[in-house]
Amino acid sequence: AQSGTSRSEDEESTAVKRTAAQAFSGAGMIPKRRSSSRSIKRKKFDDELVESSLAKSTSRVKGQPVIEPIRCPGSDLASSDKKKVMKTTDLTSVHLGVKFSCRFTLREIQERWYALLYDPVISKLAWQAMRQLHPEAIAAIQSKALFSQTEEALLAKITSSSQPKLEVFQDLLNKHPNVFYPSRTAKNLMVHWQLLKQYYLLEDQSVQPLPKGEQVLNFSDAEQVVDDAKLKDSRDEVLEHELMIADRHQKREIRQLEQELPRWQVLVDSITGMNSPDFDNQTLAALRGRMVRYLMRSREITLGRATKDKQIDVDLSLEGPAWKISRKQGIIKLKNNGDFFIANEGRRPIYIDGRPVLSGNKWKLNNNSVMEIAGLRFVFLINQELISLIKAEAAKMNQA
Repeated sequence: AQSGTSRSEDEESTAVKRTAAQAFSGAGMIPKRRSSSRSIKRKKFDDELVESSLAKSTSRVKGQPVIEPIRCPGSDLASSDKKKVMKTTDLTSVHLGVKFSCRFTLREIQERWYALLYDPVISKLAWQAMRQLHPEAIAAIQSKALFSQTEEALLAKITSSSQPKLEVFQDLLNKHPNVFYPSRTAKNLMVHWQLLKQYYLLEDQSVQPLPKGEQVLNFSDAEQVVDDAKLKDSRDEVLEHELMIADRHQKREIRQLEQELPRWQVLVDSITGMNSPDFDNQTLAALRGRMVRYLMRSREITLGRATKDKQIDVDLSLEGPAWKISRKQGIIKLKNNGDFFIANEGRRPIYIDGRPVLSGNKWKLNNNSVMEIAGLRFVFLINQELISLIKAEAAKMNQA
């Protein structure tokens, strides 16, 4: 009676609330809001189905505590039944091969497995969840069941030389309904028979054993046995002619490089300290920095910043940061009278002994002149002996 009176009071309170809400909404005080109570649905895993159904049952029956799987060893089964279950199930393989909704440890899987077997509440909920599965899902799970030895023995009787069709496997299913699993189909039997045939497991197939006394011949031993003298030496005249032409071109390029070696060129040497460089008979001048030394061995060299597309004689980026320097910053040229001049072809000015040389202008370089380009400083050193010889030869040519 008390429960009936409490229900009527609850119904009256809810009715009063509904009428009050309708009155307020009619007066325009509470605006109507559109909302959807539908949630995004996704396919649940098996363990999630059990947990959700368990949560629903506990929410319906208030006051009944949720039974933890590890705390419920209490079972009506004997200990001998537990041993049988542990023998017939390999939970380690389940842990390694089954994809769960989250990462479970082997202990957690064992606890859940025992709870499904011995806990009456969880067992009932799991059974209900399995009964709610779609028939196609059940068929897909049952089709992956492993084949027993008796099933494989019947399949192995089909000879490997025959080309069985689906009708043969269907007849096999009809003749032995008690041997094959109920979810087996002719297609499944045919696929498994093909696997048995592939691995030589049929009754009419046998794997040849390896010879015991003799060593198995491998590829390297067979290659040594082959006599090279008995092989035909087929000469390709066209190929030999092309190889001869290519060899001739390579020798010509080598001769050209050997002839260009004595020419003057710019070399870069790593130096330490500020000692004066040792000039040789081919070095006209040297541009010495703090880190590197550039040797001038031709009458005209270009200064700047080398890139992948454009290579220059003196790469100033070897001395330091040169991102402000133009790719072709300047040209140092030796005149016939023995004087050195620098021409600025970049955007930024070049400072010679503190004097700026703007773009498009030239300036004479003397011995020990200090050159500054975008914060990089160099000392220009002249080989006086070689320059004096050049001046003497130029004077003789002018007199003649």
